[in-house]
Amino acid sequence: IQLVESGGGMVQPGGSLRLSCAASGFDFSGYDMSWVRQAPGKGPEWVSSVNIDERRIYVADAVKGRFAISRDNAKNKLYLQMTSLKPEDTALYYCAKLSKPAPSKEYDYRGQGTQVTVSS
Repeated sequence: IQLVESGGGMVQPGGSLRLSCAASGFDFSGYDMSWVRQAPGKGPEWVSSVNIDERRIYVADAVKGRFAISRDNAKNKLYLQMTSLKPEDTALYYCAKLSKPAPSKEYDYRGQGTQVTVSS
């Protein structure tokens, strides 16, 4: 199983980024997925989850209204559209394969992550 994130970078406050996660080695369309982030010196923080057909989406209060999770099962890809970015969004963002259906946050595989830095 492989999860490879991309799309991170440095952006000014108020800016936008779109993260992607390419999944392989498992039946992507059969599993709920999540984005998780980890800021320097802090523990992992769950960001958002989506079920297999996008009918159920869960979003952390800290990013509600600014971040949107989506998936393309035909392409085996997970996305995170981030808008109105704030300095406190600075973190390593990684996608995770959930081991149980959302709203469970338990995951069994995660990628290496892509760094997002929000700074002026």
